[in-house]
Amino acid sequence: MFRIILVLLMNLILCNSAFAASAKNCIQVKGSDTMVNLAQAWAEKYMEIIPGEFVAVTGGGSGTGISSLISGTCSIAMSSRNVKEKEIGLAEAKGVKPFEIKVALDGLAVVVNPKNPVGKLTIDQLGQVFSGKITNWKQVGGEDLKIVVLSREVNSGTHVYFKEHVLRKNDPNSKEEFAPGALMLSSSQAIADEITQNSGAIGYYGMGYISPKQKAIAVAKDVKSEFIFPVAENVINGKYPISRPLFFYTNGEPQGQIKKFMDFCLSKEGQEIVLKTDFVPVK
Repeated sequence: MFRIILVLLMNLILCNSAFAASAKNCIQVKGSDTMVNLAQAWAEKYMEIIPGEFVAVTGGGSGTGISSLISGTCSIAMSSRNVKEKEIGLAEAKGVKPFEIKVALDGLAVVVNPKNPVGKLTIDQLGQVFSGKITNWKQVGGEDLKIVVLSREVNSGTHVYFKEHVLRKNDPNSKEEFAPGALMLSSSQAIADEITQNSGAIGYYGMGYISPKQKAIAVAKDVKSEFIFPVAENVINGKYPISRPLFFYTNGEPQGQIKKFMDFCLSKEGQEIVLKTDFVPVK
């Protein structure tokens, strides 16, 4: 792990130097924290196969990645949501044409502390929990304990997706928001860490972050539906109700080195890495 971090750090330094000069042999990938581990795994293998070319990966959220693409400070934006109309307008004003490539699929896991006896919730119950209408675990079959709501910060594509699909239930007229007391955390790892040490907490993140230190709960569309766990098979077959595509955005259709890296990510070997990092291949 230390070797991987060291390699990626050195490549980030090299890429920053390259951007200051010509950036001919460097790809800057930036954005969705959900996708960071996957993109780093792609980058490491790609650089192993093609020595002399550099790929630097940094997070910051989907919005940050798209903003960086618009400002010309990254080659590829990672995003766990579609680009917004407003962002397209800002991009076009700067001569940037966001080109969308679906590179993987993801299931958003809802997680609690392993000591929490609650193991399944409906979408409606989740909406009430995360909006602050349900405030105690005993209201959903758990212990008499205050619920601590954890969310990604507003710049995160994961935050946007969860709000639109769980809190607002895909209703464009809904104004539902996260509970006023929800803790907005900067990364999926921060949510995972808080869940580990807080028995009353509940949060969400890409299923690639699930570990034995958190418990993923089964989710049902409604009280009449089957409760489904966030695993690859259930994302592929469409049974898991909180699933989404993951995207790369480039300025126009990929060319040259960027296309070569993109082709690798979508190749058989690249999509096997998707599986190994607990995401779901698109091919």
